[in-house]
Amino acid sequence: MSVSNNGNLQTSPPSRRKKRFLSPEKKYQIFLEAQSKDAPVGEILRREGLYSTDLTRIRCKVKEAALERLSMRPGAQRKTVSRNQYDALKRELEEKERALAEQAVELAILRKKRMGVRGRDKRQVVNRGTEIGYPGYNRMGKGTRGFDYSLL
Repeated sequence: MSVSNNGNLQTSPPSRRKKRFLSPEKKYQIFLEAQSKDAPVGEILRREGLYSTDLTRIRCKVKEAALERLSMRPGAQRKTVSRNQYDALKRELEEKERALAEQAVELAILRKKRMGVRGRDKRQVVNRGTEIGYPGYNRMGKGTRGFDYSLL
């Protein structure tokens, strides 16, 4: 309430405190100042235009953040992805698996065509000496490699 020049009482609407946005750095600075013994807490709160409940909230947030950070284990942290990213990655994996299966079928068909009627590749060169443990030694003589005609 205030008195005007003509003597009438005028009521003004109650003044509301303007909502202030404090950056995290500013909140931390206020927290550190309040923790130090140099200045009284009331003086800091008046200077910053804060209430004691605001300081209590800041202290609580600092404590939660410190505990969260200290509870983390060193090393690689588990990454989280959104549900949309997860679904997109899952679809992509399924498409690649499907394409790989199709290529495996095509490869099997091509191998069968190449192998012919008997089921063996006619162009295969075999060194029989290596099969029984004597490298470079086969029926045709020591150290020679040749075409195995028994496969035809």
